[in-house]
Amino acid sequence: MQNYFLVCGLGSLGQNCVVALKQFQLQVVAIEQQKQTQDWEIPHLSQLLDELIIGDCRKTEILKQAKIDKCRAALIVTSNEKVNAETAIAIRQLNPQTRLILRSDKENLNQLLSQQLGNLIAYEPTQLPAPAFALAALGTEILGLFQLGQSRIKVIKRQIQPNDPWCYGVLLYELNTSNRRLLMHIPYQAAVTRLGSYYWDFETKIEAAAQNPQYLLRNNFHHWEFETKIEIGDTLIYAEVVEQLVFETPKIVKTKSQTPREKAKDLVSSWRVRLQNFWQLSFQQQIQGVAILCGLVVCLLLIVGTILFDLYYPETNFISAFYATAILLLGGYADLLGDFEPIPSIPWWLQLFALILTVMGTAFVGVLYALLTESLLSSKFEFIKSRPPVPQSDHIVIIGLGRIGRKVASLLQEFNQSVVGVSFSLDFDRTILPEMPLIVGNLNDALAKVNLETAKSVVVTTDDEMLNLEIALMAKSVNPKTYLVIRTYGQDLSKHLSQLLPDARILEAYTLTAEVFAGAALGENIVSIFPLGNQNILATEYIIEANDTLSNLLISEVAYGYRVEVISHQKPEQNLNLMPSGDIPLAAGDRLVVLANVEGLQRIEQGKLQLEYKCYFVRIEKMYDDNAILEGRNFVIRVTGCSLNLAVEFFNNIPGTLNIPLYKQQAMLLVLGLNKRQFLASLFDKPTI
Repeated sequence: MQNYFLVCGLGSLGQNCVVALKQFQLQVVAIEQQKQTQDWEIPHLSQLLDELIIGDCRKTEILKQAKIDKCRAALIVTSNEKVNAETAIAIRQLNPQTRLILRSDKENLNQLLSQQLGNLIAYEPTQLPAPAFALAALGTEILGLFQLGQSRIKVIKRQIQPNDPWCYGVLLYELNTSNRRLLMHIPYQAAVTRLGSYYWDFETKIEAAAQNPQYLLRNNFHHWEFETKIEIGDTLIYAEVVEQLVFETPKIVKTKSQTPREKAKDLVSSWRVRLQNFWQLSFQQQIQGVAILCGLVVCLLLIVGTILFDLYYPETNFISAFYATAILLLGGYADLLGDFEPIPSIPWWLQLFALILTVMGTAFVGVLYALLTESLLSSKFEFIKSRPPVPQSDHIVIIGLGRIGRKVASLLQEFNQSVVGVSFSLDFDRTILPEMPLIVGNLNDALAKVNLETAKSVVVTTDDEMLNLEIALMAKSVNPKTYLVIRTYGQDLSKHLSQLLPDARILEAYTLTAEVFAGAALGENIVSIFPLGNQNILATEYIIEANDTLSNLLISEVAYGYRVEVISHQKPEQNLNLMPSGDIPLAAGDRLVVLANVEGLQRIEQGKLQLEYKCYFVRIEKMYDDNAILEGRNFVIRVTGCSLNLAVEFFNNIPGTLNIPLYKQQAMLLVLGLNKRQFLASLFDKPTI
């Protein structure tokens, strides 16, 4: 098979998949059901495609026209899951080797198809970016979170403060331990030189440091100086193994007990405020207020009428007077006083009052009937467990409870966060997430009930970009301090929103998902994805084969040569090794999980080791203890992977230089290790030609 990749369906996800695949410099063929009559969501998409075929991707002749016999992988990403399944079956009949990446959320069907067709993996695109949304909503320093074996790996952004224990003479290389790996170091001086101010946001800081020639931070890991001291204001990005996550929960503030006088004063004040704000309420809330007022008036009329009839109608008693007043309020004037003959036992003014009771009762009781009818219709007779009340402060509001919204809410509940869900669909299934406060209604009414003024974060995940923009602006106007997380689909809107709302977190759902699909198309398993500054980082699992681009390399050569970070390694039938040492040689059958952006995965795919960085040499000037030769020799072999003969020759010619080019951090580790083993070693670089 040649390096052809097929994309079936050019909706939003399909277009982003084309862009992601072209970043790997691959040949992409696409099949679309209908000819595009308008501009693509992604500009110049047709120029990215090597061939575009109009037709039904399920048909054999269309698949043959798309060179399916030469396709290494097929990304089947139409919006119709039935079409996706039929296309996968048709492709497998034509090409038994093509890797199939399916868009589907039917877990059982996906598993059965994988067993029957082989070399198939399925993803639900709306749920892949959910962890990124959930972590962004927390507003914490955690950028990524995923599971490896029995442990969790979190990726942390940490800005060094004056009281931070790491700012007292700690060197960068000392942060790398058995459960931690440093990914990026963004020096304060690099960013402040560019910006000229101490204040900046995280993404701007990365961008500023990336434009400084001394720090190539934008696309790669490991561009940090080995023995640099950590300074106040520096930002560190690192991956760490954690056993259990602990997030801050809202604090409950206890108030002092009040005296009865203070309570009465507060009660009067609160009622005054309520009356002042009554006309500022929404229409629905005003109707409810009027209904309560009507109920009070009806009760008052019932009491007054009962007393008057009991006193001025001698032929009745208190109970009969009560029933007569109730009948009048329910419109029963004709039943009691409707005869043409005068009733001398009842004064004329009491008969007039009875008529007034009927008129007022008809109006006020009618309002109560209307409210009761509305409540019954809106509830649709769903008698379910009542939900918790809306929190008063420090909560997260999730607006839009589609698949991604529900997944985000579920994750935040796992993190013990106070969450409120908002849905604009009256048909929303109210049995979903029963422990979460839920508001269902139109936009204005729903936002008025979720306490936006005191919310910690607002996550907007509806399927309508313009509605997301409207909600974000409304939330920002109500609470300028709230942390906004906004779901978008297009790159242009994301850029504009970043300028309009610089403090908001803008996440392109399909861009995140497309990179997962593209990585899976190359034969890898994408464990997780999360945004880091202006790029997306993928946790990618590799199963090493005999002749692929990772075989026979040291872990350190993979990390420094491809500019990725290796966070786990596992040999066949052995336990998972997290944050492995760089001196482990890789062989066929090994499993490797790396953190990398698209450029890093592209380098691995094409086998392009960045040998221009492999230009450092180690020299030993002196040996303090002759007995250290054996240990030093073994250490050199382990770190560099050189042969025994070369290591023996090196130690037999001290002072001398090890004639093996190394990556800078690899050479620094070797120097530090030799100095600890009774040698005086140093490194120097040799200009490359």
